[in-house]
Amino acid sequence: MSSNRLSKLSVREKFGYGLGDAGFNLYWTTIASFIAAFYTDVFGISAAAAGTMLFTTKIIDAFTDPFMGAVADRTQTKYGKFRPYLLWGSLPLAGAAILTFTTPDLTNNGKLIWAYLTYTAMMLCYTIISTPYSALSGVMTANSQERTSLISIRFVFAFTCGALVNKFTLPLVNNLGQGNDELGWQLTMGLYGLCAIIIFALCFAATKERIAPPVKQKTNPVDDIKDLIKNRPWVILFVLAMIIMMTITMRAGSAYYYFTYYVDRPDLISSYLFWQMLAYAVGACCAPFLTRFIEKTQLLMILMGIVGTLSVVFFFIPKDWIWAMFTLSILISLALGPKSPLTWSMYADTADYNEWKTGRRATAMTFSAATFSQKLGGALGSAIMLWLLAAIGYVAKEAQEGASLFGINLLQTAIPGAFALIAVVVVRFYTLTGSQLEKIQNELSIKDVD
Repeated sequence: MSSNRLSKLSVREKFGYGLGDAGFNLYWTTIASFIAAFYTDVFGISAAAAGTMLFTTKIIDAFTDPFMGAVADRTQTKYGKFRPYLLWGSLPLAGAAILTFTTPDLTNNGKLIWAYLTYTAMMLCYTIISTPYSALSGVMTANSQERTSLISIRFVFAFTCGALVNKFTLPLVNNLGQGNDELGWQLTMGLYGLCAIIIFALCFAATKERIAPPVKQKTNPVDDIKDLIKNRPWVILFVLAMIIMMTITMRAGSAYYYFTYYVDRPDLISSYLFWQMLAYAVGACCAPFLTRFIEKTQLLMILMGIVGTLSVVFFFIPKDWIWAMFTLSILISLALGPKSPLTWSMYADTADYNEWKTGRRATAMTFSAATFSQKLGGALGSAIMLWLLAAIGYVAKEAQEGASLFGINLLQTAIPGAFALIAVVVVRFYTLTGSQLEKIQNELSIKDVD
């Protein structure tokens, strides 16, 4: 590995790394947008049971994410620490995803057990690849602006792929299944899995690891976790990312119910989610430009304030104002788009901060716990949505009335907005910015030379 930690990256390498997240979003966007509706309306379990299952499985992730971070940090191959996992884990992930979206001929209890086992297996396989992939961005360069650019490109790919997944998943299920949704979901996930395998291989070939831990570093995973807990900027980011992911997941996951039952226009779901995700991509594209003029934390506060305000306004839109729904959704998504490149580049900064403060570097552990935060936020978003649906009397494939319609409207609008406003408060406590960050990078560069 090169010691030039402040390297500028080629366009090829940035695009090669960014392409990897397109592979992940073949899975992640499908989960965020459709897993709840799949479990309640195709697989055939209750909203309450599905919500509890999605939340409970994250307890396992509490152990697997940091464990995978510890394993990746201690991996030694001629291809680096993190890149090989893109090849090793792609096929198991594809297989687990197909099983997760398979509906077996079992009793209700049998189906629930199947859901627990297959969803847990899919998220475990996802962790095996996603943790090293996220950590890879932290060792390609330490140049803060380059990191923001790199991760912005990553999320342009992520959101663009997510837009395509939102647009074409339900039509693919219908066309491949020929009226059999159970078969359609299996074949759709098989197609997505094949595409992801190819994408991960291309990402592996295009990238390079340049930053290594200090040569004399000797730590164990317990020390890594202790370092994270004492790393105040990282702790704040952990909470922030979890809250924002609850906002994003609830918006995406409730869109199915919102347009199917509240607006009574299920034909709009794919287009609505497509434009929502495309706006995320445009917003992510703007992040490097915006950070030239506005400091990252201030920018996050402004953006999340816009998200919260517009989401509350969304609640009051009449059911037949389709144009207003699409317009506000696009504006909210534009404001949310820069969040991902901003927070992930800040995670890389916290890994540098930890090395500067303690003399130890655990890049994958830093990102693995961050990934857990994202997944926990996503699970909480889906679980809260499903629990609320159960509480207001939601029954799959039946007309909803009164409190049920009111709750579905809240899930798409004001509740995500409330989480966005909470995020504004949280980000105020993050202080790893400006001159302090520049000082850290300069001192670490001197150490590399020494």
